[in-house]
Amino acid sequence: MRKYVVLYLFILISGILNAQRYTSEKGHITFFSDATIEDIEAENTIVGSLFNATSGEVVYIIKIRDFVFDKALMREHFNEKYMESEKYPKATFQGRVVGFKPDIIGAQKVRAVGKLSMHGVVRDIDVPGSAENVNGKIHMKSKFIMKLEDYNIKIPTLVWQNIAEQIEVSVDFIYKPA
Repeated sequence: MRKYVVLYLFILISGILNAQRYTSEKGHITFFSDATIEDIEAENTIVGSLFNATSGEVVYIIKIRDFVFDKALMREHFNEKYMESEKYPKATFQGRVVGFKPDIIGAQKVRAVGKLSMHGVVRDIDVPGSAENVNGKIHMKSKFIMKLEDYNIKIPTLVWQNIAEQIEVSVDFIYKPA
């Protein structure tokens, strides 16, 4: 029995040492809405993420209430009327970074492929991005367009000119070895 326990621990430790795991505690996500009457922009810098450079697996969690706006009223409307953050407090992405090679130093074109869960809806996404391996850290960025209707986010008829039907989302993470 002891022989099996030692063998199991050896396999477990080997797997942990071979996996290149990274964390990002201060990811940066912004969105921009280019509407007829008023542009709306918000950012969230309290985004946690894990990345396994060996397998490409990545996950991040966003607390909806952590988005910051220029105007307090915008933040209130965002949380209460559109995102319903009491009911749907977070958004998550779980998937893989395709095309990343951990042994290459410098910039690489990659794709994030997986499931984005937000506002009670889970959708498959495939977005372009870049990854750069510099001094033991991995910097990943992506910019893509997201349609509000895809996540059942309703725009009241009264304010349809204030909010765009699609928004530009920018994602920026710097990963450090775990």
